[in-house]
Amino acid sequence: MASLNGRAALVTGGSRGIGAAIALRLAQEGADVALTYVRDEQGAHEVVRKIESAGRRGVALRADAADPAAVTAVVGRAADELGRLDILVNNAGIGVLGPIETLTLADIDQVLAVNVRAVFLASRAAAGRMERGGRIIPIGSCMAQRVPGPGGTLYTTSKAALTGLTKALARELGSRGITVNLVHPGPIDTDMNPADGPYAASQSGLTALGRFGTADEVASVVAFLAGDEAAYMTGSEVVVDGGHAA
Repeated sequence: MASLNGRAALVTGGSRGIGAAIALRLAQEGADVALTYVRDEQGAHEVVRKIESAGRRGVALRADAADPAAVTAVVGRAADELGRLDILVNNAGIGVLGPIETLTLADIDQVLAVNVRAVFLASRAAAGRMERGGRIIPIGSCMAQRVPGPGGTLYTTSKAALTGLTKALARELGSRGITVNLVHPGPIDTDMNPADGPYAASQSGLTALGRFGTADEVASVVAFLAGDEAAYMTGSEVVVDGGHAA
């Protein structure tokens, strides 16, 4: 039996990679799913087609996570389109890597806007539309728990900020029956970071399992956190990193 029947979810950055896998898994578990995209409209509508093939309702909504008004508005649009909102997965994110001396003010503003501010704003908007049993699930990074080398200062700062946000939101929303749990993926095989890419061997070597993970492996953990079996989990950091932080 599908564990999320009758529920509605919004997955930000859901047109490809981890976000697409999460959107599809939530649909397979019975949820109707809205997803956001910025440029990849074709990819977003392909994910919606697969959601509908699973017998659920899918909606693709364009929203730039760097635009605060768009972030807030798209949460309301998703809730209106689907008739309710039970699950928010804050997956949209960007990475700007390089020596700290080379990072510009524009780089800093963009990364923090997308990776931190957008998560804050979307979570605030979603909390206003959720009833008891709501789930907010930010997607972090293994870099927030272990930084294996130089060049990741800005990205790591943005993802580490989600730990504080998750714990504080869990305290703030707990009395309303809304849980907040953070998922830290490790090296995951996606089109942006393929398992056969130029940096793959070094990343795999940092894990205890010696391999990349799959987007489906992350999605399965998100689906668990979105369901009833995780009702007593909140304020947690759940690591799906193959032992990257071990």
